[in-house]
Amino acid sequence: MADASTEAFGRLMVELRPRLHRYCARMVGSAFDGEDVVQEALAKAAEAFAGAGTIERPESWLFRIAHNTALDALRRRRRQAVVQSDADLDGLQDDASAADARVAAAASLSTFMHLPPTQRSAVVLVDVLGHSLAETADILGVTVAAAKAALHRARARLRELAADAAPPRLASAERDLLRLYADRFNARDFDALRALLAEDVRLDLVNRRRIDGRKNVGVYFTRYAERSDWRVWPGIAEGRPAILVSNRAHDPDTIDYVVLLDWADGKIAAIRDFFYAPYVRESLEVRRL
Repeated sequence: MADASTEAFGRLMVELRPRLHRYCARMVGSAFDGEDVVQEALAKAAEAFAGAGTIERPESWLFRIAHNTALDALRRRRRQAVVQSDADLDGLQDDASAADARVAAAASLSTFMHLPPTQRSAVVLVDVLGHSLAETADILGVTVAAAKAALHRARARLRELAADAAPPRLASAERDLLRLYADRFNARDFDALRALLAEDVRLDLVNRRRIDGRKNVGVYFTRYAERSDWRVWPGIAEGRPAILVSNRAHDPDTIDYVVLLDWADGKIAAIRDFFYAPYVRESLEVRRL
């Protein structure tokens, strides 16, 4: 794919999107913010592709764009990037093990934020996504020795941080609003849910489209009204109040995706529905209330 066509490159972006999300979510410490970063990165890639000439390694090229976009997002948050010099560790032994990979794969997104960006990138690319050290060095623009050193330090730090944090808690008002929404939804009372919409409500069907205004967003519930196999629960996703959605026909104990709700004066001001971005669920920590 050294001289990929626009159509082939578009297919590659779709194919890589879940993997790009796994990387970006861990870089910015949030599955939700990670999706924003992926959208921004793919938009940059699509814009740059026409003038990029021959792309020898298109997957690495996309990951490099995602990496830089994630760093930009962190800077926008005013997080100070910590840059460590790893060049003097050329002779460090590579102690890769299945145990290290399991620690990285199981770590919460917030845990990765305790690592400096280069270490975070290295451990996610190698232990979570399965890239080689050479591929990781290419994506990060560093030497293989530097990538190896960053990986070693990240693994050591993740082992120190492996203990789980205390579960997040929600205020009673947030719980009540979530339960209200879930009760109306499960009762199939979608007119009541439409009545809860603010006039200027915003709907984001992530990875599909965005809709504004109460009249337009009200149609959103029609899709759910036409089916009886969806059930929702109030819950917490990544420490945020969320609606957890399950397709009961598949498995009532499995959460398929989540919906985020923003409220203002008892009305729904924004809905962010991840039905069309199922890969986000893989990186999410969720808990039913």
